[in-house]
Amino acid sequence: MEKSLRRNCCSGHFPIGKFFLIFTSRVKFRLQVLMAITTGFFRKPSISCFVPAYAWSNLGSGNQKVWYQVKFIDNAKIVEVASDILTLDMVHKYRIKEMELSFTQGRWSYDSWGGFDPIASSNAKPPGVELWAVFDVPPDQVDASWKNLTHTLSGLFCASINFLESSTTYSAPDWSFRSLSGNLRYGLLPREAVCTENLTPWLKLLPCRDKSGLSLLMNRPSIYNGFYHSQRLHLTSDEFDPVALHGIVLEQTLTIVLQPDALDTRASFSSSRKLQPSWSMSSLFGKTVDGKCALAKSSNVYVQLEGSLVYNMKDTWNNIEGYEGEIVQEVPYEGFGSNSNFGFSISPDRMMKEINSFHKESYSILYGFSINNYHSSKPFDLGFWWKLPVTWSCVKAPLRVSRFLMGSGNEKGAIALSLQSTEWSQSLLEADKNKEKCNLRVDVFQVVPWYIKVYYHTTKIFVDGMPQALGDIIEKMNVSPSEDKVSPGVMEMILRLPCDMKSASLTLEFDKGFLHIDEYPPDANQGFDIPSAIISYPDFQTSLQYKEDNTSIKTPMVSKMQDRRTILSYTEVLLVPLTTPDFSMPYNVITITCTVFALYFGSLLNALRRRVNEEERLLKSKDKRTSKLQLLLSKFLAKLRGKPWEPPSSTPPSSSSKFISSKVILRVLLIAAIAFGWQYYDK
Repeated sequence: MEKSLRRNCCSGHFPIGKFFLIFTSRVKFRLQVLMAITTGFFRKPSISCFVPAYAWSNLGSGNQKVWYQVKFIDNAKIVEVASDILTLDMVHKYRIKEMELSFTQGRWSYDSWGGFDPIASSNAKPPGVELWAVFDVPPDQVDASWKNLTHTLSGLFCASINFLESSTTYSAPDWSFRSLSGNLRYGLLPREAVCTENLTPWLKLLPCRDKSGLSLLMNRPSIYNGFYHSQRLHLTSDEFDPVALHGIVLEQTLTIVLQPDALDTRASFSSSRKLQPSWSMSSLFGKTVDGKCALAKSSNVYVQLEGSLVYNMKDTWNNIEGYEGEIVQEVPYEGFGSNSNFGFSISPDRMMKEINSFHKESYSILYGFSINNYHSSKPFDLGFWWKLPVTWSCVKAPLRVSRFLMGSGNEKGAIALSLQSTEWSQSLLEADKNKEKCNLRVDVFQVVPWYIKVYYHTTKIFVDGMPQALGDIIEKMNVSPSEDKVSPGVMEMILRLPCDMKSASLTLEFDKGFLHIDEYPPDANQGFDIPSAIISYPDFQTSLQYKEDNTSIKTPMVSKMQDRRTILSYTEVLLVPLTTPDFSMPYNVITITCTVFALYFGSLLNALRRRVNEEERLLKSKDKRTSKLQLLLSKFLAKLRGKPWEPPSSTPPSSSSKFISSKVILRVLLIAAIAFGWQYYDK
């Protein structure tokens, strides 16, 4: 049955495949896979699609952002797709309604790489491992399901996710996290290292893995040499809802920020201003695409020019104003205006312009490239180069958020959360005319370990350096104090800040606890981590609307970008030094004790087992064996010399035995006295 299912999967029942590439001033790479997986037999679904897609964007910092997406959707609820990692049995066994797992190395720079776009809001993750899940089980069984899920994922992804099984490492948010409540559990491991052992199981979920199609670009050295990379896996299940039609939807996302190598700019331009770095697929990943995946009907690559970049090149885009709100199909690159600022190595097949942009003065542009006609003898290697120097910055989040520690010593401290306005704070939020005062809503979700004993009654809020009453700023607050070695502390808070403020800060005082020696990690002197806090802005929704006509293929990549998402950002991971014992002291005690006992028992056994006058008997026995030979030699030498032979005189008995025996006795007594004194003072 399994073999027949796999044959049917390869026989072309997946009608659509898309590949999407976004270009901004960074390279960000995203891979997304949505699959319908249910039990039963395989047949051609009524509505299904398998879509790989890439998106590329330039970042104002000179980096590149790449986004790769593969999608499969089915509403027939009778399709089974073989998977090496996530199986239908796991979803049914733990009754998972929704789950998200991410492995991240590095921290997303919201100032340099942007924070007001769908990709940054949904795919920028905190360092380490983040896991949250919603279960369709009774409340008293949620913790047991969470524990079993962490162990399963730990084995599947070769990671330390099983450390999240302890109640001291996960929390149960009420309303501040993703507007979910009830059977939700959230955990974070900030210090978890990400390596190829975590990426390989993740790649096995792809229909063609990394062997063909656009997934060939997933070169390990290129991925792990980047400034930032995050692999995300999001799963939603309607298996327990009899009305739902989608079954199980699996979405994979790989986000990478890379620094492109310097390429030929192909421009004879002399200026003191430097050109942005050019790039190509082969220079970024060391590989090219040899056609589409066999399971995909088509694959596309997209290059996105962000709105802020287009605004800075406004003078050079006057010749494309006629395409506003329309899609140009099968038009050569020169038809888009022969832009004098940049160039492509391959002519785009289509262009889409953003409509209803939130920023009235700027709009993003999306170029589409199809790779259906490319093969091994004609590989697809998209390149981009600049002709003129252009400077721009990505759109930032409404507020610049940072978190840091205050105080010194190993006894007390304070956590400070700083919120500073950006250049978009005033333009992004429109005041409600029905109210006298404009307020900006900020939701804060923070989890602290149990050994950081936060005193929530010490909460202080400052706006523009002036202290404020908590009732004037805090609209709603939910606090769950930590319990020693049982549960962490959780704080959920809704802040209402004035729109015209320049900066705001929130401080919380805490005491540092003491751990048992068995609870310290191997690198205890490095410090202990406080996981990232989540800051969200419910008043702000981000999306990119691109108009498509009825003849064009509705790409899941573009549809995903059109979904409205709440702007959120993660703060830094805090490193708190705690009182750490001297782990070398037990070693010193053990070594000196063992040395004393070795000397004591060694000398004692030597004294007890040694026989009296044993050395003299050994010497006498040797003399007896050698006396006859010595007499003959002495007589022979006397005759040679002509002297009379004189027998040897008998020597008196040696007193060395007495001396040695007394020395041994004194040594034994001295060691016994030292041992007795050690035991006496030790008690």
